[in-house]
Amino acid sequence: QVQLVESGGGLVQPGGSLRLSCAASRNIFTFNVMGWYRQAPGKQRELVATIGSGGDTNYADSVKGRFTISRDNAKNTVYLQMNSLKPEDTAVYYCNAGVIVKWLPREYETYWGQGTQVTVSS
Repeated sequence: QVQLVESGGGLVQPGGSLRLSCAASRNIFTFNVMGWYRQAPGKQRELVATIGSGGDTNYADSVKGRFTISRDNAKNTVYLQMNSLKPEDTAVYYCNAGVIVKWLPREYETYWGQGTQVTVSS
């Protein structure tokens, strides 16, 4: 059983910063990809950022230049540094981990954390 535990959410003013952490219950090298997703009230869950086992990263256009995803393999933890936060970044942020179980077509076994609330408001 894989556990992903998020932390670091909270209330921040527009323009402020937060760093989210996602601690995994096993070596994160066992995951092909890890990432952060978010879901705002009344909206679908959307991709924020991903990082591959080789360190390659991918970002949603809405967060490029403001958010940075990183990983600490020794701590089995993935981070999301969020700067220049905007009210539209308000959402529950979820950590995700994926293991490729089929290459063609690509299929993943995925795991999710419980989510952490981020609220950007003055």
